[in-house]
Amino acid sequence: MKPDSALLLGNNPFYLPDFSNEVHHEIEIVVKINRLGKHIERKFASRYYNEITVGVDFTARDLQRICVKEGKPWEIAKAFDGSAALGKFINYNQVKDSAAIPFHLDIDGKTVQEGNTKYMVFSIDVLIEYVSKFITLKIGDLLYTGTPVGVGPVKINNKLEGYIEEKKLFDFLVK
Repeated sequence: MKPDSALLLGNNPFYLPDFSNEVHHEIEIVVKINRLGKHIERKFASRYYNEITVGVDFTARDLQRICVKEGKPWEIAKAFDGSAALGKFINYNQVKDSAAIPFHLDIDGKTVQEGNTKYMVFSIDVLIEYVSKFITLKIGDLLYTGTPVGVGPVKINNKLEGYIEEKKLFDFLVK
């Protein structure tokens, strides 16, 4: 869970936090909820979204390790200001194959993470079904769906670009 202060919008730069020396990128498909729902059955889950994008779930990995070692919650390592970069949303119907959506993250022009929704452990609809058992989903809520292999550090002056298929949905610098 991330507070609204975690959102990084409009290709604004991501500023490395002063409390961490090891911030990692994690690209994910992000789904925007479009109606109120609780206890949503999987067969109806697709009715609760029609827009997707890619986002980066930044993690202060060094802080996360400390929290885990001390047996403390580690939300502060994931929910800090600007830690949820978000691309431009596209209509779900714009993708070529909704069962197999390719996405990737480039840093400084090199692809560092690649994923495809067909390889997700849990589909978008399964995630919505599960989450809605515990949390009422509201219009505008964002569901980050999980990250493929290739997580790694970012550093000052890196340029991050996120894609669904070949559509570039974000492009920002690390400061």
